[in-house]
Amino acid sequence: MKTRKLGHTGPEVPVLCLGGNVFGWTVSQADSFRQLDRAVGAGLALIDTADAYSRWAPEHHGGGSESLLGEWFAKSGGRKDVILATKVGMEMGEGKKGLSSE
Repeated sequence: MKTRKLGHTGPEVPVLCLGGNVFGWTVSQADSFRQLDRAVGAGLALIDTADAYSRWAPEHHGGGSESLLGEWFAKSGGRKDVILATKVGMEMGEGKKGLSSE
């Protein structure tokens, strides 16, 4: 997998990123784990997620993608092989936005 340096001093990252939007939402855990196994096995070790993913879907509260990734990391031991990109500060529901400890 082709890589490039992230910024001037950052790590080498793949030129492609695996989007985690569907994990914990429209793709089953088993299928998500298979996708993660194959992607990381092929060198696609940059995964994007956000705590707000799937918050907009009925009966979802956000955090599903990150929770599923945590389960995959625990099962696979793959955390050391992945650069995890995430976003913070997005709307998480009424009165739930920002980066303060509250």
